[in-house]
Amino acid sequence: MLILSFKEGHDGAVAAIEDGKLLFSLEAEKDSCPRYDRLTADLLVRAGDRLGRHPDVVAIGGWVKGWHSVEPPTRTGYFGVGPGSVSDEAGTFFGRETRIFSSTHERSHIMTAYGLGPVPEGQPCYCLVWEGNIGSFYRIDESGHVTHLEHVLTDPGNKYAYLFALADPRFPDLPGHFRFQDAGKQMALTGFAERGAVLPEEKELIEYLLDQEGILLDLPKNKVSWSPYHNIGIQTQEYKNLAAKFSDAIFARFYDYAAEHLTEGLPLLISGGCGLNCEWNRRWADCELFPYVFVPPCPNDSGSALGTAIDAQLHYTGSARVTWDVYAGEEFVEDAAFDPSRYDVRPLDHAEVARFLEQGNLIGWVQGRYEMGPRALGNRSILAAPFSKETHTRLNAVKQRESYRPIAPICLESDAHRWFSGGLPDPHMLYFGDVRTDALQAVTHVDGSARIQTVTPEQNPEIARLLIAFRDFTGYSVLCNTSLNFSGRGFINRTSDLVAYGEQHGLDGYVVKDEFVTRKSS
Repeated sequence: MLILSFKEGHDGAVAAIEDGKLLFSLEAEKDSCPRYDRLTADLLVRAGDRLGRHPDVVAIGGWVKGWHSVEPPTRTGYFGVGPGSVSDEAGTFFGRETRIFSSTHERSHIMTAYGLGPVPEGQPCYCLVWEGNIGSFYRIDESGHVTHLEHVLTDPGNKYAYLFALADPRFPDLPGHFRFQDAGKQMALTGFAERGAVLPEEKELIEYLLDQEGILLDLPKNKVSWSPYHNIGIQTQEYKNLAAKFSDAIFARFYDYAAEHLTEGLPLLISGGCGLNCEWNRRWADCELFPYVFVPPCPNDSGSALGTAIDAQLHYTGSARVTWDVYAGEEFVEDAAFDPSRYDVRPLDHAEVARFLEQGNLIGWVQGRYEMGPRALGNRSILAAPFSKETHTRLNAVKQRESYRPIAPICLESDAHRWFSGGLPDPHMLYFGDVRTDALQAVTHVDGSARIQTVTPEQNPEIARLLIAFRDFTGYSVLCNTSLNFSGRGFINRTSDLVAYGEQHGLDGYVVKDEFVTRKSS
């Protein structure tokens, strides 16, 4: 059975599964398109070109006619896991008879984690979906049937990001306005907090925000001007302290429910955009309520097309299990050549690249198919040596990011325990660990943490070979790893964009597949 699946709205994507194997998961933002982009005609054509035959099933994730989850639904809509959350009908696609399947956006998150996760078929488990709008626990039984257990908090992701907007004088007083990137920035700033007791004015605001319903549409900033944190500035220590306490309070709502009610000793699956919060993921992994915790590499809406495809497979075959690889995107497009008058191009020698990095250079690194999900995992990366704060500063300047944003390390899994603790192994960069050495200044956040990606030669042989070569020179199989993208765009996926990026931002070299490219000396 071949299933072709679409996710509408922001973070648009197309995914295909055939006979229980993921063929691809393509995201609208990738190939230097705007972050969080909607489906484009070009992406649909590229996806269709990858199929060898007509799909048996077209799966369409439920969504809304607009930007907010409360707007009128399309297909099965945004919310629900019970009756009406799945539809299956006869239809046509490009003039041929095809089953047309749909299930809710809520189910897409659940099924992403369930289908990609390690829970054996026939074993029940729990699932937490926490994203912009949904904040609920579920139980999945032996047959894959989903039961909603508890709605814990409305808008957990939106509330988390709202605090950043409230404190930021640049954010306008417009109901319904939001910025997708605020949550990640706030996660970085919580690391700067000075821990202490919750102050009365902090408690008042935290409780007020957590008690709100429909926070984006119903609570423009001017309604919270009574708070001393209104437009206080995101770089103030007062805001950073509050942000950490607010994060604690959101997590506590969910943890308290889990500790009291999720007592069967079942594993926990986590999905939704809040599944990208590495601090919360580590707390779940360390809380000892569950035998293990699984977060997919695409827990946000970038994985929803895949989740709907998995749901369709479950509906038609009785199985949600999928074999998959995180490198499920498109191959790199070589649409231009490096100008031989300006660049030296030679065969890739991992030792040569390792020495080049050890000397303080930055390279754009391109291998294979791009990663699904929002994090660069060694196929579309900017790499650098991890030792100096100056490298951290330079990378954030290249990325056109705020100076407080951390840079992640990539490390050989077999060596990771030598320099990091907590959250290991972590092949998809989803947990915070602690840095155990002062040598890795470029990848150590202000609170001593790091968002580590661990790799093995089996998972990614090319980046593993480079890490081994770098260890031969330096003693450390660790590099800085940040995504290869223009600011506000998805991963670069063609040579013309790569060269333009390197020229604009001063990359010192490139590795594209089996070639190493450096600027000619003047």
